[in-house]
Amino acid sequence: MKSLSIFIGFLTFFSFLSCKFKSEKPNEQVQEAQASAPEIKFIEHVADQKIDVMVNGKLFTSYRWPDNIYKPILYPVLTSNGTVITRGFPLETREGERTDHMHQVGVWLNYGNVNGYDFWGNGSEGVKNVNGGVIKHLNVEQLIEGAGEASMVAKANWIDPAGKILLAESTEYHFIADGPTRIIDRLTTLTAAGEPVSFKDTKEGMFGIRVARQLELPSKDDVTLTDAQGHPTTVKKMTNEGVTGNYRSSEAASGEAVWGTRAKWMDLYGSIGDEKVSLVICDHPKNLSYPTFWHARGYGLFAANPFGAKDFTEGKEELNYVIPAGEALTIMYRVIVSSGWHLTDAEISAYADGFAKTY
Repeated sequence: MKSLSIFIGFLTFFSFLSCKFKSEKPNEQVQEAQASAPEIKFIEHVADQKIDVMVNGKLFTSYRWPDNIYKPILYPVLTSNGTVITRGFPLETREGERTDHMHQVGVWLNYGNVNGYDFWGNGSEGVKNVNGGVIKHLNVEQLIEGAGEASMVAKANWIDPAGKILLAESTEYHFIADGPTRIIDRLTTLTAAGEPVSFKDTKEGMFGIRVARQLELPSKDDVTLTDAQGHPTTVKKMTNEGVTGNYRSSEAASGEAVWGTRAKWMDLYGSIGDEKVSLVICDHPKNLSYPTFWHARGYGLFAANPFGAKDFTEGKEELNYVIPAGEALTIMYRVIVSSGWHLTDAEISAYADGFAKTY
């Protein structure tokens, strides 16, 4: 009987150890995952009007508000391998780049017809346009650093040429490192200040990225484009050496044909040198006009536009949206940057679904 009691005691002790090990192992895995997640930190350069976003000490992007750009931007944007995927011109001109549309800089959000004023094209000639609106950076309200993710809240005002505030902007950025993949979530709330604010239907908008030459689509001929005011700009045919970009959408559209189509997400994929890159913009199900129209051009403009129905549908649809005085519109986009491989449809859809569930 005494031997049986000892045997049962040993069984109970080993059972306790087994349960303890099983209960603690998941927590250990979580702790290890947190410990291995890259540190995302901010470095403020107030005199230079920028805040760098650093992932394990390497630059991912910078939040900037240059006086001569007339809007806050993220510039440059780099892959986890350190490759720049945004065009340098006009801030840092690189050999072989296009020099058209100098108002298309980095990553931005604005629109071409807000109460009749052009926020999209302001600065297109290198100076403030007569009819151009300015998005004036006010301050950074919050910076939260972290492992795998960091966030920032920035405030700005949309101001007409007479100096009147049309919209108060509050933008929340989330900078995320998922292995070699980098993600930017932008959540922007626009509040109409003293009067209703109208977004008249135009293709010139809204969430845009101007990409590096290598991610453009190979050019075939000169292209003449017209802005919201009817002014033509010629985009010249250039050598296609090293130019590898191509679009594909969640709805199976591809190439130049994606322009004016609607889709939940759009992927611009190609190679910069030996590095394969995917650059994806995801729309959010809560956004106006979801799935959005795409103002995506072969010459390197990659933009989502929830307001431009008339241009994109050849007049079959039209949307003239108004934010009533004191009320707000929130619009959200996710940018995904892969390094070393082209994202699959399944991988992009998983990121898009995660974006939809998070906010």
